[in-house]
Amino acid sequence: MANRSFINVKLATMTGTGLGVVTNQAMTTDDKKITWIGPESEMPPGNYIEIDGKGNWVLPGFIDCHTHLVYAGNRADEFEARLEGKSYKQIAEEGGGILSTVKATREASESKLSISASIRLILMRRDSGVSTIDIKSGYGLDFENEAKILRAAADVGEEEGVRVRRGYLAAHTCPPEFKSNPDAYIDQIINEDLPRIVEEGLVDYVDAFCENVGFTPEQTRRLFLAAKHLGMPIRLHADQLSDLGGAGLVAEMGGLSADHVEYTSPASVARMREHGTVAVLLPTAFYYLQETQKPPIAEFRRQGVPMAVATDHNPGTSPFTSLRLAMNMACVLFGLTPTEALRGVTINAAKAMGLQKEIGTLEVGKAADFTLWDVEHPRDIVLELAEMGQHRTFIGEKENSP
Repeated sequence: MANRSFINVKLATMTGTGLGVVTNQAMTTDDKKITWIGPESEMPPGNYIEIDGKGNWVLPGFIDCHTHLVYAGNRADEFEARLEGKSYKQIAEEGGGILSTVKATREASESKLSISASIRLILMRRDSGVSTIDIKSGYGLDFENEAKILRAAADVGEEEGVRVRRGYLAAHTCPPEFKSNPDAYIDQIINEDLPRIVEEGLVDYVDAFCENVGFTPEQTRRLFLAAKHLGMPIRLHADQLSDLGGAGLVAEMGGLSADHVEYTSPASVARMREHGTVAVLLPTAFYYLQETQKPPIAEFRRQGVPMAVATDHNPGTSPFTSLRLAMNMACVLFGLTPTEALRGVTINAAKAMGLQKEIGTLEVGKAADFTLWDVEHPRDIVLELAEMGQHRTFIGEKENSP
C-alpha cells in the first residue's frame, strides 16, 4: 500500500461554489483514496512517502467528460471543404462526416484502434493531467464494430492507467445499410444490439445524436426508454445545430447530461435545472465548425445548471487533445470565468458522468486522483496555451506524470 503525505501545498478542493481554496494545508492518501486533509502540524501519524509540494497547487484530476477517442482515418479534407463554404449537413449528405470515419474504423483492427487512441490519451494526460476520460463509440454502427470500439476504449484506459467511462453511441448517425429506414435501425439497436452490449458489460451509459442530421426526438426517446429498462444511464448530443428540444428531452428522462447545447431554449434549461442534468460545453467543436450560436450561458447561470467543459475530441469537428485549450476557449468564446472552467473539468464533469461521489473534488474518502501544478494560481492553468510540463498527476497508487 502506497501511503503518501503531501506537505507544503495549496489546495483548490472544488468544494462549495468556487475553487475551494485552502492554503497552508497537507493531505494524505492511501493507494485508493484521500485519507486526511488539514494543517501539517495535525497530520495523523503513519508511515508515509513524503512529497514536498514546494508551495504548488493541488487540484482534482481533470476529467474529459466527452470524447470520441477511438477511431481510424483522417478528415482533413472536410476542414478544407468547410473553409470553402460547405456546411456540416452538406458534407454529411455527400457521404463525408461521421460516415467517412465509420468506413475507416470498420476496416481497422481492434489493436490498431487501441494503439492510436493510446497516443491521443498520452497527449491529453501530458497536456492537462487528465485522470478520467469519457470515450464514446459511434463509429461502428453495427454490433461487431461498436463492440470493437468499446473493447479498445477499455484497453486504452488500462494501458495508460486512466479511468475510462464508455458510452454506447450507435445512434450517432444512420449507417449506409439503413439509409432509407432509420426507424428500422433504431429497432435493431433496441431489440438486438443494445441488450447484447449491456449483457457483455461493454458500456457504462447510452448516448445519441438528436439533430436534423442525426435522429429525431421520438427516435431518441424510444432508444432511451429501452436503455433505462436495461438500467443504463443516458446522455445526449443535444441542440448543437438546431433546437429540437433535445436537452429538455434528456432532462425529463433523468439524463446525466445534455452536450453541445448551443441552441437550447430557456424552457429546456428549466427542465435541466429541475432534473439535475449537466450542460456539457464543447467550445472546440464550436470553434472548428465556425459556429455563431453560443450556448445560453447566462440562462444556465441564472437557473443554476452546472456547466462542464470537454474537448469533444474527434477526427472531423474537434481534433484537439488539450483540455486546457477547451477551458480557455470556454472562457474566450463563451464567456465562462476561469473558476467556472476549472469546475467544468472537475466537479461538474464528474456530475456529467455520474461520478461525483467518487471524483471531482479533494475530500476525504474520494479517489486519490489529483494533479500537483507548478503555477502561481489555478487560473494560470486556463490562461496559458503553451505546454505546461511542470505538473505531476497521481491516480491511486500510481504517479502518471509527463
